[in-house]
Amino acid sequence: MKVNILFDIRDVPYGGGNQFLKALKKIFEEKKIYAHNVKDADVILFNSHHNIKDLLKIKNKYKDKLFVHRIDGPVFLYRGSKKAVDNIIYKTNSFIADGTIYQSNWSRLQNIKYGLNTNTYETIIYNAPDKNIFNTKNKSKNKSHKIRIIATSWSNNFKKGFKTYSWLDKNLDFNNVEFTFVGNSPISFKNINIKKPLKSKYLSKELKKNDIFITASEKDPCSNSLIEALSCRLPAIALLDGGHPEIIKGGGELFTKEEEIPELIDKISKNYEHYKKKILIKDIYQITNEYFIFFMKLYSDYGARKYIPKKLNILKTSWLRILLKCIEIKK
Repeated sequence: MKVNILFDIRDVPYGGGNQFLKALKKIFEEKKIYAHNVKDADVILFNSHHNIKDLLKIKNKYKDKLFVHRIDGPVFLYRGSKKAVDNIIYKTNSFIADGTIYQSNWSRLQNIKYGLNTNTYETIIYNAPDKNIFNTKNKSKNKSHKIRIIATSWSNNFKKGFKTYSWLDKNLDFNNVEFTFVGNSPISFKNINIKKPLKSKYLSKELKKNDIFITASEKDPCSNSLIEALSCRLPAIALLDGGHPEIIKGGGELFTKEEEIPELIDKISKNYEHYKKKILIKDIYQITNEYFIFFMKLYSDYGARKYIPKKLNILKTSWLRILLKCIEIKK
């Protein structure tokens, strides 16, 4: 069985989906189950609302291949926009996807709440970073009396936690704390040190210089930045929202109000080794295996004629062509 990922993977600092799919593709290639050409693939993995025009063309040409949908969102919750993009995701899932992969249980339940129909074959598989990059190798020890905190975000969407970071910039005791933000920020800071977006190997080094990771992103289905930090064994403090609780488990603390964060920083720093030991995060090899098992389940049932791949009905997808012309889909 061969897999093709229908996504424009970029080898530059980019969003979490790009980073995860790049790592996933790398392992598929190592295992020699990746097809660089669509026609040689048995399974097409497509991502959220991206590359929909190409997806339609491929589905029209290769109706008997299996199509698996990695779902994001709900998108409108973290973009603060209308549901047009989510409607495309939901319709595409109904008419094209033979199997659906959710990034967290929170994302699954929220998407169903807002109109997604469940699939015959579906599963929940979390994200994971490249194990050769995000790990505990060469992690520096803190020789300073200050607690070193880091937050990261490629996106400058205000819902990525910038209201909270702004509050922390004004209220943390910077005599005892160092705070670094890596990524794109829509606001400036007085005390927080901002660094531009970094490639994965450099971002990993930056994470390993720090003690605690903070994320205040809202409605985030499965934060790749949080998983990268936990993979480097940084205990985390995260907003009680989205998929954060499922990812952190005992490897950190959750907050509902900004005022709680200073106390949580103190709590983790005083029990640091305890929180490190509680970090339970799967690596990219384990996650790739879960993808492969799901693909094999679909493939074996199709081969045994227990399941017939969805046939694309052009009349039913005319809505999608109209939507694509009317709205701009941002990647």
